[in-house]
Amino acid sequence: MKLKNAVVFITGANRGLGRAFAEAALAAGAAKVYAAARDPASVDLPGVVPIALDVTDPAQVAAAATRCGDVTLLINNAGVSQAATVLADDAIDTARRQFETNFFGVWALTQAFAPALQANGGGAVLNVLSVLSWLTVPGLTPYSASKSAAWALSNGLRGELKAQGTQVTSLHVGYMDTDMTRGLDTPKSAPADVARLALEGIEAGAFEVLADDISRQVKQSLSTATPAYAG
Repeated sequence: MKLKNAVVFITGANRGLGRAFAEAALAAGAAKVYAAARDPASVDLPGVVPIALDVTDPAQVAAAATRCGDVTLLINNAGVSQAATVLADDAIDTARRQFETNFFGVWALTQAFAPALQANGGGAVLNVLSVLSWLTVPGLTPYSASKSAAWALSNGLRGELKAQGTQVTSLHVGYMDTDMTRGLDTPKSAPADVARLALEGIEAGAFEVLADDISRQVKQSLSTATPAYAG
């Protein structure tokens, strides 16, 4: 699909990669950009339409889909990460919270907006995943599990939405210079670069976008005798 004249709905659009998506969509000529956040007052980017949305709240999801029935591109960007070892007393509760946003939130938004996408010609869905969809690092097993599940969900959605002409693209990226990675001393991608690559992938009809070297390296390793997840 083309971004020019598209109507774009972005979750978690008040900062970080979500805000970068909004800026990139406007620059690409989108006719309208809905910028969703739990607190719409935190959306301060000129030219977008702020929307109140907690992706874990079914009533708010339904209200957003009803209000924004002209959407042609849904970007499931909202995500949370909380460190926990698998044997910690609160590990399962921590995992559940992350699954509610990173997995069930993606599912709920896509399900809610699928009829509008179909009515508007098919359009596209972009799911923001992670290199940790394929790789688990100590302390982030719950987050990795939620992103792995979201990857499987994306692949399932791609097959099921194909019949209505909706493209589903998965975005995998490692470290980005956002609040989520604050304090980590490691090379990080600029959110603006990741957003641009992702939107270029959508326009090219790509089923998957690997936005940085680490994502490309890990993905390539999956078909070898020593995949990255083997440690």
